[in-house]
Amino acid sequence: METCTALTCALHEDYLKTPSTESEWKAIARDFANKWQFPHCLGAIDGKHIFIQPPPKSGSMYFNYKSRFSIILMAVVDANYKFVYASAGTQGTVSDAGVFAHSDLKEAMDTGTLSFPPADTLPGTDAMMPHMLIGDDAYPLRPDLMKPYPFRNLNTNQRIYNYRLSRARRVVENAFGILANRFRVFRTTICLDPDKVVTIIFACLCLHNYLRDHKSDAYVPPGYVDSEDANHQLVKGAWRREGELQSVSMGLARNPSVEAKKQRDVLCEYFVSPAGSVSWQEDMV
Repeated sequence: METCTALTCALHEDYLKTPSTESEWKAIARDFANKWQFPHCLGAIDGKHIFIQPPPKSGSMYFNYKSRFSIILMAVVDANYKFVYASAGTQGTVSDAGVFAHSDLKEAMDTGTLSFPPADTLPGTDAMMPHMLIGDDAYPLRPDLMKPYPFRNLNTNQRIYNYRLSRARRVVENAFGILANRFRVFRTTICLDPDKVVTIIFACLCLHNYLRDHKSDAYVPPGYVDSEDANHQLVKGAWRREGELQSVSMGLARNPSVEAKKQRDVLCEYFVSPAGSVSWQEDMV
């Protein structure tokens, strides 16, 4: 525990600190636009279970929907598989939507204290669009958090939007996959108190980002993460053959605002416009 705490203290400020200026967030957005053709994206969010031995007298508090005891790691990842925000320790009974609803991340987004860049025009258009995180269907639809259209009765444009969002969101799935297969303590049940497990998690997140910056080719060799072939078909990364962390249950994220729905529709139209489309997208839906 002393080593893990020392690692976090030494590395956190330089390698796991959440961006605090517009310029830092804009650099992330440029990477998402350049690498994943998704503009105004500030990160991909997701949650995973970390299996633990339940503390004495905790009852079903940590018992998750897969009949395992766990705590939840919720994180935001940039376009380069680096963690830019993390929260850990919530009991495994809670859904993705529940973890987000009670997180300091949501509070900071609600109060505008994250220094997200202001709304700007989408590239090649005069349509104004806020900057945003992207998540799966478990998360609430907000102006600053986009999610897929529900997977029923979709038209072609909506399927293309879902493909484009899923493609950009792949970075968070891969970041968790790298983490679990490089720090294999996460592949087992960790027989420690939850507070100590959280200490281990943050030390590993700091080391992950440090290694991405300084030893990237050794830490994530070619073929280790998902890629695309010449026809933009998904080529699964090698980490997937070794195992992955368990996803958090969906829960219910209801009642999106009219503004958020309208924003998703604007993005949907942008992705099928000459300014926002990519040549291969219709082959993917």
